[in-house]
Amino acid sequence: LRVNQDEPMEDYPLKLEGGKEDDSSGGTRRFGMGQTTKDQMRTNVINEIISTERDYIKHLKDICEGYIKQCRKRADMFTEEQLKTIFGNIEDIYRCQKKFVKALEKKFNKDHPHLSEVGSCFLEYQTEFQIYSEYCNNHPNACMELSRLTKVSKYVYFFEACRLLQKMIDISLDGFLLTPVQKICKYPLQLAELLKYTNPQHRDFKDVEAALNAMKNVARLINERKRRLENIDKIAQPTCSLCCSQGEDVLVRSSELIYSGELTKISHPQAKSQQRMFFLFDHQL
Repeated sequence: LRVNQDEPMEDYPLKLEGGKEDDSSGGTRRFGMGQTTKDQMRTNVINEIISTERDYIKHLKDICEGYIKQCRKRADMFTEEQLKTIFGNIEDIYRCQKKFVKALEKKFNKDHPHLSEVGSCFLEYQTEFQIYSEYCNNHPNACMELSRLTKVSKYVYFFEACRLLQKMIDISLDGFLLTPVQKICKYPLQLAELLKYTNPQHRDFKDVEAALNAMKNVARLINERKRRLENIDKIAQPTCSLCCSQGEDVLVRSSELIYSGELTKISHPQAKSQQRMFFLFDHQL
């Protein structure tokens, strides 16, 4: 976040009427309409949250209208399943973010941005933001499919034509598709910055504090689901080759591979030893 990484506001002398400078330090500095330095910093963060959200909505719109809509016109090049692999549920994310940005704008105080109460918006949408989990889990598959397609020149030219028609900046499609992954990770950072410059007496303080925890939980949940999915992949690989396994499929009961390794099985009374591979899952061995 770059909003408050410039020189601190208190380093700038205040301009009085007639253009004279006042550099007297009598307590907390104030800026027009009784704003303190902290209020000014909060204004910066609020403005960044609103402006980045508007930019993000345009970005999602460009992907949905510039790429997906054009791809659907070319059934000779793309199947619906391929499009699902490449773009995941980005159209659902676009619909969700459109509602979210409207909610933010309703809470935005144009005249005095530092008085804006945006924390409740994040709390209201914390459950809906969980749809990012599906997108993040699918993203590696999207990269692999794009990598495969862009080895064929007609796909390279097609994607470039889509970008130019939509007047998007010069970034490849996989770069554009990374943005939602980055976005959901950025919310806790923005809210932490907002909380830092929100006075405990501010009407938005408790909501921002709760929103920060909520968005951290969303990010944690997405990471946990991704980890579980990776574990299921790990389980599926060894168990699909276990022709001698007994009982129901491991995936029915277990979702996490805890440990795997070689053990020696000793049979009595002959004390015969045999090497065996063992897999310890969360609900069975």
